[in-house]
Amino acid sequence: MTFNSIEFVIFLPLMYCLYWLLRGKTREQNILLLIGSYIFYGWWDVRFLSLLFLSSLVDFLIGRALPAHHDTPRAKYLLYLSLAVNLGILGVFKYYDFFVLSFQEAFASVGVHLNVHTLNVILPLGISFYTFQTLSYTIDIYRKHLQPTSDFVNFFAYVSFFPQLVAGPIERAASLLPQFETERKFDRDLSTDGLRQILWGFFKKMVIADNIGVQVDQIFATYPDQSAPTLFLCVLIFIVQLYTDFSGYSDIAVGTGKLFGFRLMTNFRTPAFSRSIPDFWARWHISMTSWFRDYLYKPMASRFKTSKAMSFVTIIVLFVVIGLWHGANWTFVGYGLLNGLYFIPNVLKRQNMRVRNALRKLYSTNFLIVVVCALTFILNALTSVFFRSPDLQSSIGYMVNLFVHPTWAAPGAPVLKAWFLYVVPFLTFEWVQRDYEHQLDIRRYPRWLRFVFYYLLILLMILFANFGKPPFIYFQF
Repeated sequence: MTFNSIEFVIFLPLMYCLYWLLRGKTREQNILLLIGSYIFYGWWDVRFLSLLFLSSLVDFLIGRALPAHHDTPRAKYLLYLSLAVNLGILGVFKYYDFFVLSFQEAFASVGVHLNVHTLNVILPLGISFYTFQTLSYTIDIYRKHLQPTSDFVNFFAYVSFFPQLVAGPIERAASLLPQFETERKFDRDLSTDGLRQILWGFFKKMVIADNIGVQVDQIFATYPDQSAPTLFLCVLIFIVQLYTDFSGYSDIAVGTGKLFGFRLMTNFRTPAFSRSIPDFWARWHISMTSWFRDYLYKPMASRFKTSKAMSFVTIIVLFVVIGLWHGANWTFVGYGLLNGLYFIPNVLKRQNMRVRNALRKLYSTNFLIVVVCALTFILNALTSVFFRSPDLQSSIGYMVNLFVHPTWAAPGAPVLKAWFLYVVPFLTFEWVQRDYEHQLDIRRYPRWLRFVFYYLLILLMILFANFGKPPFIYFQF
């Protein structure tokens, strides 16, 4: 089941009504959420519920066992078992075929032909998200940052909570699990705000992302025949498509959580207006970047904090892993590598007082801030070529046609329409609403004006949306 489907339109109100009929009965509400979440996930393919159940069961049992073995070697073995099971499942389903075929191609290039067997299995929906969610629980208990829960219903409901199960935000147990353990009281204002955020998420996905995506698909499919200005404008449009598609999902997820009395973390903070690459990664897919920061980067950085060269290597490794997290394709390695190279000047800046002082002066005028934001936006858009291309050859070819052997002609009317009709108005509205939790938080305006705007968004969705298609981009991860 997906958010942009008829089934979800029926499922959500039904769950909402049943849930609040059980008001004051926390355990019964949690059981309902657990059952509903498994129905939500199993609607796509019931077979993969076993993986979700197994991952939850392993970390629940290991979490229960860890406190008794703290400060003993067995604690580390239990942690390794959790890592092996979760990353093993993820590796088999997501990366096995990729690495096997890559080895086969590498040996074939030197004249050695291997007879390898691939699994050709379907990638389970949301496996990268719920795997990281369960792993963070076990790691936090191992680090003594969290006490394990003894209630399997609460834990299984936390792992499978349907609003954020498929594409995040990747919630930490320290934040979300206590909300399952305490009574939720119906809050009309919270539910109303949740509906606003859901509406804005659907609008971003179904009106902005899906419509500009038509032009992006066409240009990427025919990039050898396109002019350099068209290719350049296309990557700017695609980064907005990617943002509105994924942040739209996050808005629907966070808004849906509010309907049930839950506070999920903010996953995006207007990344289009970032002033630097580090600032962008502090605003983009925050739940993922903070996960990698806490569980991968900090442990690696603490080992090599005295070596400048290794600090660079650590950054590159971090972003390559982030790239591979997105998918088993060499394009994502390129995506991560380019972002890692972008990030290295930030390491140099931290080590150079003169550079830091110069940057402070750079941010002292509004004009220069706009220039820096535009440059950051363009740099991030260029990395999206690797994100969007089907293979490494296509992404390199796109870059060659853009920079090395460009042809010059004005962008066509369709791509200009996508830019001026969708992208520019959307980014303008984002800028106006940049200081709010979500961009449809317009409670400061008169009631009549708010409802005119709500109905306008709904009308635009009816007129321009292709209900149910295409799927959210991040479902493939």
